[in-house]
Amino acid sequence: MASPYPHILASDPDIHAAMAAEIHRQQDDLELIASENHASLAVIEAMGTPLTNKYAEGLPGRRYYGGCEHVDTVENLARKRARRLFEVPGHEIGVNVQPHSGAQANSAAFLALLDAGDTFLGLDLSHGGHLTHGSPVNSSGKLYRPVHYHVRPDGWLDMDEVRRLALAERPKLIVCGASAYPRTLDFAAFRSIADEVGARLMADIAHIAGLVAAGEHPSPFPHCHVVTTTTHKTLRGPRGGMILADRDLFKEINSAVFPGTQGGPLMHVIAAKAVAFREALQPAFKTYQQQVLANARAMAERLMERGLPLVSGGTDNHLMLLDLNDHALSGKDAETLLGSVGITVNKNTVPGERRSPMVTSGVRVGTPALTTRGMGLAESQQIADWIADLLDAPHDAALQARVRGGVSELCGRFPIYPELSGVHGATPAG
Repeated sequence: MASPYPHILASDPDIHAAMAAEIHRQQDDLELIASENHASLAVIEAMGTPLTNKYAEGLPGRRYYGGCEHVDTVENLARKRARRLFEVPGHEIGVNVQPHSGAQANSAAFLALLDAGDTFLGLDLSHGGHLTHGSPVNSSGKLYRPVHYHVRPDGWLDMDEVRRLALAERPKLIVCGASAYPRTLDFAAFRSIADEVGARLMADIAHIAGLVAAGEHPSPFPHCHVVTTTTHKTLRGPRGGMILADRDLFKEINSAVFPGTQGGPLMHVIAAKAVAFREALQPAFKTYQQQVLANARAMAERLMERGLPLVSGGTDNHLMLLDLNDHALSGKDAETLLGSVGITVNKNTVPGERRSPMVTSGVRVGTPALTTRGMGLAESQQIADWIADLLDAPHDAALQARVRGGVSELCGRFPIYPELSGVHGATPAG
């Protein structure tokens, strides 16, 4: 079969070979990294268009370059569709779809809401927060003064601590949201605390955006002043970011994106965002998100039945966090072991972490990608059994071979991108 990427094959066979290897990895392995998904071919096609050629600094109708009339249409469609996905009745919001990533969206939001040295509250990284919520190695921890709240010993957010810290520190901003928190976020409770101390409230919903858009997780609006998100993960679009905010803040938000933190927007990616938002507005997307949740519950329950502890004792959303603090294997060990048989996960810090951030005592697991492939409850339970079997007997080569065979068979029954089966090539030369 001829390659669907003949121009790349002809001009750069090494890159074509690397692409082919990655496409086959995605087809042949189970993607359980909670922050990853399989975008539709329509989304992927949009990213490979001549829209990439166009500089479009500024906003639609107010660009710094000529010839933007068509990319204005693209960006306006993306903004309009995003508002339809996330706006709640009686609460008008503005949307900026230009951030290149969730980290860029957070950086711009902080620039709009804080001055250098200002105090903000965010969830501690080892307790499920994100690098951009005040880690000392990130600009958010270098330019501002972060104070971190935590989860309780049972793995649930400690809202009493959030209030105590807010009253003591009087932050200018409170950030809610997480990258490894398996429970529902109570935006109303956060807003009550923010109002009590005169702070603004920002939600980072990068992980749960698809659930929110489908009505399967409470909306951050009208409680939050600003909301940031990625457009991949549960939203199943291209890799990118977005900011949504109350209308009275939007001049500052737009200026913080451009010229505050980035230059020309990636119009081919914005087109792909628009395509993904249209997909998310269809009834099938809600059904998909409901299955994501059902699969996560089924997987979590089976893992716990098999004796593997989960942070907070389960999940309300698309992810779960295995706690290996008392296990002989580290998170890194488990990631390597599972990856060797085609089950792709990521090591992750956990509350009460006893190992280094590069080793960790946790494994984060999510169901968005396997659900996109059409897998359901039975498959989720089978995958949980494979994980438990491997962690129980990490040196059993025969078991590893059996699981690798089972993973291959399962992936064959639920193919992705069959249209790309013609992508082939030798190992890239480098």
